[in-house]
Amino acid sequence: MDVRQQYIVIFADLFSRIIQKGTIMNSIRFVPTWLHGYFDYIGGVGLIAAPFVFGFFNHGGMAVILPMVLGGVLILYSLLTNYERGIPGLKFIPMTYHLVIDFLASALLAVSPFLFGFYNANTPNVWLPHLIAGVTVIILVLVSQTRPRAAARAKAVA
Repeated sequence: MDVRQQYIVIFADLFSRIIQKGTIMNSIRFVPTWLHGYFDYIGGVGLIAAPFVFGFFNHGGMAVILPMVLGGVLILYSLLTNYERGIPGLKFIPMTYHLVIDFLASALLAVSPFLFGFYNANTPNVWLPHLIAGVTVIILVLVSQTRPRAAARAKAVA
């Protein structure tokens, strides 16, 4: 067996462990959903305020509109997420779907300076907050647990 085949076998074994048992992903998911909820609301308000805080409100266009819309949408779907910080009686979005939405929205936010053309080395106060916030939320999604504490305990007991 040559080196290339050994790498393929190792990768296939590692991938099968991730898929079957979730061993690796579960070991890096250390942020509980109750804490993730606080980050959601703080992040939503932060995104809405970002054009004013970082002084690019006058820049206009997608640089201003995108973080404000994503911040409002983040607050809305956080209120409807089935975790500790959602509205009782209205919580219908599973945490896994919430994390997928978080990932997609933050990926869009991170690439938006390049996608919509407002990346300019002379104005880092415009594009850098988008990039930093997007990458930070992607990391948060990767380390956030997928079940609220009560649901995780119930599954562990069963």
